[in-house]
Amino acid sequence: MRDPIDLYELRPDPPELDAPVMLVSLDGFIDAGAAARQAVTTLFETFEAEEVATFDIDRLLDYRSRRPTMTFVENRWDDYTAPTLALYRMRDSEGTSFLLLSGLEPDREWEAFIVAVRSLIERFSVRLTVGFYGVPMAVPHTRPATVTTHATRPELIPGHTPWIGRIQVPGHAASLLEYRLGQSGHDVVGYAVHVPSYLAQSEYPHAAVAALRYVAERTGLVLPTDTLLEQARETDAEIEQQVAASEEIQRVVRSLEQQYDDFMTAREGLSGSLASEDGAGLPTAEELGAELERYLAERDRGSEG
Repeated sequence: MRDPIDLYELRPDPPELDAPVMLVSLDGFIDAGAAARQAVTTLFETFEAEEVATFDIDRLLDYRSRRPTMTFVENRWDDYTAPTLALYRMRDSEGTSFLLLSGLEPDREWEAFIVAVRSLIERFSVRLTVGFYGVPMAVPHTRPATVTTHATRPELIPGHTPWIGRIQVPGHAASLLEYRLGQSGHDVVGYAVHVPSYLAQSEYPHAAVAALRYVAERTGLVLPTDTLLEQARETDAEIEQQVAASEEIQRVVRSLEQQYDDFMTAREGLSGSLASEDGAGLPTAEELGAELERYLAERDRGSEG
């Protein structure tokens, strides 16, 4: 068996860090509204990124299921967008260092990948790992974004009340990473931002803003949202035009607004998730699973086109 540590190459003279936070965003499973992708793009556009470790993508990626882009110009191949998966060091707006694990979700060797990531967590004495992504949900775009919060220890999310009891969904590398890290005693928190199901296939900047704000609140990092907020205002205007043009869409939005308001009233002061004490009126596990399956099927059909 090959040593999982061989999955990555640590750059020469890696930085000395003081118990940093590590953010995790892996592209490949679910990210409704492109919440995580927009958030990560904003981080790279705002902060200088220092590559700390690079993973052996040839071992981890199924190229035929996620084909990289190549550019053909007239009579020759002109460019190749190489797939990447790497660990970066960034500094937030106040100069605080943090790590970002970003790139394509591995198709293969998940357990080895997780051992490799855990070795980096221990190498840099990471105190908290935080993941974030978007999930499709029956919520309206006219209300504040809500989130499903999860963690490896209840103490990491004090005051949180679960909004669903039990649900089975397709696994992905980031969720398995959280599970395995919890088993080995490492702290992990995850944020699944709720994205209106009718906007799940589009870029929805509000979801990216929410993701960064939840991460910032939990970690103390100062993260950028101004550009995303401007994009969100433009997106809102486009959505309102589409809603105004369809009475059917208006009825759907009004129904979701009423459902949302009923949920929030029933929460009785709970924060961080769309929940009521007894779960009355919430989507069932079967409905949530069906919503996720629809999202994944639509995404796969879109990628085939």
